[in-house]
Amino acid sequence: MADVQKFLMFIDDGDDAATYPAANLLAMTCASNGVLELQFKSSIGGRTGAEHDSVHLTIADDSEKAVMSKIARSIHATGPGYNDGLIVVADDVNSIYLDSNITACAINLDT
Repeated sequence: MADVQKFLMFIDDGDDAATYPAANLLAMTCASNGVLELQFKSSIGGRTGAEHDSVHLTIADDSEKAVMSKIARSIHATGPGYNDGLIVVADDVNSIYLDSNITACAINLDT
């Protein structure tokens, strides 16, 4: 069976969503307690002079290692639940989160 390309989905409001190829994930950084920043290659081509999009995940304090590990494991997982290639990391509209430590997300295009 051929490898399925994985995509990471984020929904932070009705009609405000982003889905990135997992291969476009550049970094995961915890710069402050309770916030994990995921940086992706820009989806709109660097119109503001920046090189990336970012998604800020609101997470439980001191849970960054667990959340980063869950995202990385999900990208590389195979089998039931991963066959379609879509990984919902955060869906604020339907309160669906990849990890129970994630409580919200905010999508920032080309920041």
